[in-house]
Amino acid sequence: MSSAKKAHAICGILASEEPLAGKKALVVGCGSGVEAAVLSTELGADVTGIDISEEFDAEARKRVRLMWGDATSLDFENGSFDLVYCFHVLEHISNPAAALAEMARVLRDDGVCWMGTPNRLRLVGYLGAAATPREKLKWNMDDWCAKLRGRFRNELGAHAGFSRDELGDMLREVFADVEDMTRAYYHALYNSHANLLDALAGSPVGDLLLPSVHFLARKTVASETADGST
Repeated sequence: MSSAKKAHAICGILASEEPLAGKKALVVGCGSGVEAAVLSTELGADVTGIDISEEFDAEARKRVRLMWGDATSLDFENGSFDLVYCFHVLEHISNPAAALAEMARVLRDDGVCWMGTPNRLRLVGYLGAAATPREKLKWNMDDWCAKLRGRFRNELGAHAGFSRDELGDMLREVFADVEDMTRAYYHALYNSHANLLDALAGSPVGDLLLPSVHFLARKTVASETADGST
């Protein structure tokens, strides 16, 4: 399944959660920029994408701003965006905590962040990837070998991602309100299997079978107490 189709599904969820037409969005780790272009079209948002590769799609560049950028040191002012979107990127960043802090910094008060990564507890991955069966088999074999050696972690060179608990805990360090959207994500992609997805998402079995985890985090202004403190 293409990244554009996955982005389209996520846009449907975001549109139901937050009106973003005419607002500003940042795609962190935008790759070619195709996903950023999908967000612009589907949400009606003013989209900027950053990536360290700068190998941007020519058509996407006509529709959105695409530029080089470091996720751990974003070159934007505080509160610049209404949405930050980061899909299967955080696991490639050497200091994910710093990247999350930067994403929270550039969000406006009450802005939202969509975060998706591979599920580190998965038994099998890459099923929906745009790759050959041989490539998918090789990638899974690499994962299984890393697991057997006790090295299935991002910082040890594996394409591991984060477990649902790991990603949720990291997000809660910098965002006020964090919601697990894994079930909603898979519903949007595979609604014909809704009953099975409901049984899996959020369960111990789902933690092993679902290949990715997804969260929606909100930056909320701290409310004042009676004495005026926050």
